[in-house]
Amino acid sequence: MNNDNIIIKETIIVRSSSLIKSITLILSFSVLTAVGAWIEIPTQPVPFTLQTFFVLLSGAILGYRYGFYSQVIYLIMGVIGIPVFAGFSSGILKLFGPTGGYLLSFPIAAFITGYLVNKKDSYLWVMFSVASGMALVFLLGTLYLNIVYFKNIFKAISYGFVIFSWWDALKILAVTSIYKVFNNCFRLEK
Repeated sequence: MNNDNIIIKETIIVRSSSLIKSITLILSFSVLTAVGAWIEIPTQPVPFTLQTFFVLLSGAILGYRYGFYSQVIYLIMGVIGIPVFAGFSSGILKLFGPTGGYLLSFPIAAFITGYLVNKKDSYLWVMFSVASGMALVFLLGTLYLNIVYFKNIFKAISYGFVIFSWWDALKILAVTSIYKVFNNCFRLEK
């Protein structure tokens, strides 16, 4: 066996290992988002959950592309009938209900968070990046809630944003802190 064959085989092994790691982490964050949905405090029309915690962490840790993929996979799992949404629910109709805007924002929020985190690594910038992803979830979720449920923007803001702000401020701090500790261990994209 010549040196070229050895190099080719080693390259294939390294790439395969990297691909397996990427797929494992992407799927792990899809599942963690589901677990976050199951940890809920029921309120109407939108429950308190830990979903956005894992959505934002997926973008920060995995990077914009793989964070996006993890959330698309999460949505696909729910749409095809796997009970990954809050209340152990599933189905495409969840995307057209009061929480649909929040759910549909998840891949975009993971992308935005990951994209911004790539720009700088300071604690305040990472916090800004995570808060930007959260703001997108609130914006799209609240607007959608207004359109499909309340038809009153003030009620939508009250029930779709204000009641969650303290809870999500804690999630922003937690995601930022966890990212700063673990970013070198699991980061897939730079």
